[in-house]
Amino acid sequence: MILQVIILIIGFVILIKGADIFVDGASNLARNFKLSKMLIGLTIVSFGTSAPEFAVSIKSILSGNGEIVLGNVIGSNITNILLILGVSSLFHYLNVKNNTVKKEIPIVLLMTALLIVLMSDKVLNNTTNIISRGDGITILLFFLIFIYYLISMMRNKVDNDEDNTIKYGILKSIIFTVLGILSIVFGSNFVVDSASYIASSLGVSERIIGLTIVAIGTSLPELVTSIVATKKGEYDIAIGNVVGSNIFNIGIVLGLPVAIFGAINVGTFNYIDLIFLMLSSVLLFVFCYNDYKLKKSEGIMLLITFVIYYILIFI
Repeated sequence: MILQVIILIIGFVILIKGADIFVDGASNLARNFKLSKMLIGLTIVSFGTSAPEFAVSIKSILSGNGEIVLGNVIGSNITNILLILGVSSLFHYLNVKNNTVKKEIPIVLLMTALLIVLMSDKVLNNTTNIISRGDGITILLFFLIFIYYLISMMRNKVDNDEDNTIKYGILKSIIFTVLGILSIVFGSNFVVDSASYIASSLGVSERIIGLTIVAIGTSLPELVTSIVATKKGEYDIAIGNVVGSNIFNIGIVLGLPVAIFGAINVGTFNYIDLIFLMLSSVLLFVFCYNDYKLKKSEGIMLLITFVIYYILIFI
């Protein structure tokens, strides 16, 4: 147990330093290629920070632990909005751009609603207790909407009001980005593996492990990256990281493995999980819609909602 605690601490150190390097590399990469930092946040950053979720998903589905796959995705998406953006907004209010409110967050709402529709009949009526390969293919088809949006974004130049000061060249930016991603993935793996070992030794259920330790553990890259990005004033990366990660989590972390490897069990998930999954996305949209900012007071409300959810799942 002591060894696992030491590994946990080492994992946190690697994770935090990796996120710092990653944000610097990704933001400079955007400047070098004259791309929007929001686009970088929605793609490189969000996919990179979703790598732990994807790795856990593949590992879990191959070992027949479907509840961990779903718990990982549902828990991570709730955590990304309620905890990560909630904590980030405490450091500084987050400016949210028009496209994010009108296009990107609605895509999150769409993907979330799709997952809830696919799960609702199974969870509420206790009919077929699986997410089928057909469901996975449906999720991937909806994910293509996001891909189309990214392609259209790539045709646009960086916004005129963005800071275009280039700190590193292209090669150094790429090296920093790759090193950051690797550090984030390795660090988060140390954290998740050690935390899961500690939890399982205490007799915690698969659903609870998936929704809490695995979900929060695999969301650590998003948490650290968004906090570091916020403190550096890279608000587009902070927001894009979470928005993109939530879309990737449903489309790739869940949809792709299920479409390839087949059905997974829904297990013991219930309406509380579905309600808070949708509520988190709706709150983000409502808070950002009025003044295109996520303020400290709104961040506190997100954190309170996060605490309420985790109290409910343990009752």
